[in-house]
Amino acid sequence: MGSDTKEIEQLGINTARLLSVDAVQKANSGHPGMPMGAAPMAHVLWAHYMHYNPKNPDWANRDRFILSAGHGCMLQYSYLHLTGYDLSLDDLKNFRQLNSKTAGHPEYGLAPGIDVTTGPLGQGFANGVGFAIAQKHLAARYNKPGYEIFDYNVYAICSDGDMMEGVTSEAASLAGHLELGNMIYLYDDNHISIEGATDIAFTEDVGKRFEAYNWHVQSVEDGNDVDALVIAVRNAKAEKNRPSLIRVRTQIAYGSPNKVNTAGSHGSPLGPDEVKLVKEFFGFDPAQFFAIPDEVAAYYKEVGEKGTELEKKWDTLFSEYKEKFPELAAEYELAKTGELPKGWKDNLPVFEVSDKKMATRQASGKVLNAIAASLPNFIGGAADLAPSTDTNLKEFDSFTPEKRDGRNFHFGIREHAMGSALNGMALTKGVIPFGATFLMFSEYMRPPIRLAAIMKIRPIFVYTHDSIGLGEDGTTHQPVEQLISLRSIPNITVIRPADANETSEAWRVALEHKDGPVVLVFTRQGLTILDQTKYGKATQLEKGAYILSDSDTTPEVILIATGSEVELIISAQAKLKEQGIAARVVSMPSWELFEKQDDAYKEEVFPKAIRKRLAVETGSPLGWHKYVTDEGDIIAMHTFGESAPAEELYKVFGFTIDNVINKAKALLGK
Repeated sequence: MGSDTKEIEQLGINTARLLSVDAVQKANSGHPGMPMGAAPMAHVLWAHYMHYNPKNPDWANRDRFILSAGHGCMLQYSYLHLTGYDLSLDDLKNFRQLNSKTAGHPEYGLAPGIDVTTGPLGQGFANGVGFAIAQKHLAARYNKPGYEIFDYNVYAICSDGDMMEGVTSEAASLAGHLELGNMIYLYDDNHISIEGATDIAFTEDVGKRFEAYNWHVQSVEDGNDVDALVIAVRNAKAEKNRPSLIRVRTQIAYGSPNKVNTAGSHGSPLGPDEVKLVKEFFGFDPAQFFAIPDEVAAYYKEVGEKGTELEKKWDTLFSEYKEKFPELAAEYELAKTGELPKGWKDNLPVFEVSDKKMATRQASGKVLNAIAASLPNFIGGAADLAPSTDTNLKEFDSFTPEKRDGRNFHFGIREHAMGSALNGMALTKGVIPFGATFLMFSEYMRPPIRLAAIMKIRPIFVYTHDSIGLGEDGTTHQPVEQLISLRSIPNITVIRPADANETSEAWRVALEHKDGPVVLVFTRQGLTILDQTKYGKATQLEKGAYILSDSDTTPEVILIATGSEVELIISAQAKLKEQGIAARVVSMPSWELFEKQDDAYKEEVFPKAIRKRLAVETGSPLGWHKYVTDEGDIIAMHTFGESAPAEELYKVFGFTIDNVINKAKALLGK
């Protein structure tokens, strides 16, 4: 590399630093220190190693980039602008403002070139495991000798905070076990967090920890040494059997005379006086703001344009691939659109009344295995609970270092990392992922569930053992507040089916759903299969709530339930009829799907004139008041459960036919 090029590169690095400084100062909000220290490593990735095309940010074989240290997002925005993405200088000036592309942390869908929403520390790190898994899986299914259609890498810049978060440990352990050599992570080791030096809480040897996780670990002692960074990334790319961590010792707010290596530069603007000193340090005019020297603009423009040629070569390769492997090519081209193969629904099972009682988790397992062959891009697993959640795809192998085409994933007892990895998988076009555990342990997955909802992506979260019906395991495993907690998250769809046929329909809806994650909630205990010749059709589940069984005359009371409690209100309806009370039974597997229906349908199910309503659900009563009205009532859980056989618990907590009847009659004053 010539000295002139090196000078331009250094000028480019300093330009990125100052774009970040100016944007944070203009917004009077943000984190200037991290971009100032980490700009050299970002330059090395964007200018030397990463394959990307600013003119087509969604190019299938681009390298993925994750800024796990999302607070330093101005660094990413600066390089996206410099390399030619559709992110203008005005967008940088609009940092952290309403409706801006340049939000306070990188947000997927707002700005081109953002592969994943990050911010909560550790999430981006763990998302990368999902990205890496998806690449390995796509390569195993579609690559052929001479046609390496998918050979991209996953790059990330992480922080000290990422290294402290527990989800990072879970994800790193999984990545090392799976030998994901397509992961190259740079650790911005600046020794500073909001409270001060990290050694007030964090003194471990991160490198040794990652070596124990089976990672390839290198160290660069000077974060400004571009040549050393280039060599380290080159070494990491050469390592194919282990994920790579490059520890880079940096100085937060490098170039700031008074705030370098201080917590004051972590989450606050430098201040006008300090900004002037920083610009003088780097040889820039203190009176200029958002300055980009012409030679820097030309340099990065050329760097970005290399991606256009890279994609053209890939397009030519894929065109040849389509001629040689037309079926595989067509399969992928359909999968990347998010659409499903024609006829896949023909394999959805229909369960008969003559079948014995069946837990909805078991019905789910039968559905999964019935449709798996017709959905080749449908992959997933469980957090060490596949036998309990019935999520094993029996005709397919497990995903291992030796079997990258395996479709069963063993996430281990790592619920948090599983959720985050699912998000990375879901963000990879051509893959539909699911992950399973008990409903109680959705608590360990709340951050990735929320982020999936923010990004409006569609991982499918499968939760079983959904109520006090699991019995003897007791309060620690019996979910009470989880259903309403999940329902409270915007952009999420929660479905709790009442029997095996509703379960089949729930999977159909989940797989066809777009614009947000779906949560499927299943029972451990066996449920009666409802007679569809006598009651409403399970296909109506897609409406969220439907009249399962109506009275012969105008109903006096409406009984509403989800999941296992539906058969309880069906039985109560029959008893009420014997006593001359007309009751309507509504199965309401999904509030969110119901709220999408028009007013006419809502009136049909819940007529405004019928305000005597009783909801029955083995969860928190919160939220049900909207549907039962101020003249209704709710049979729900107001405490935690207990350890006892399920039937005893139902009696103790009032989930009995007699209690439903008594509550309904009380509403009617009878």
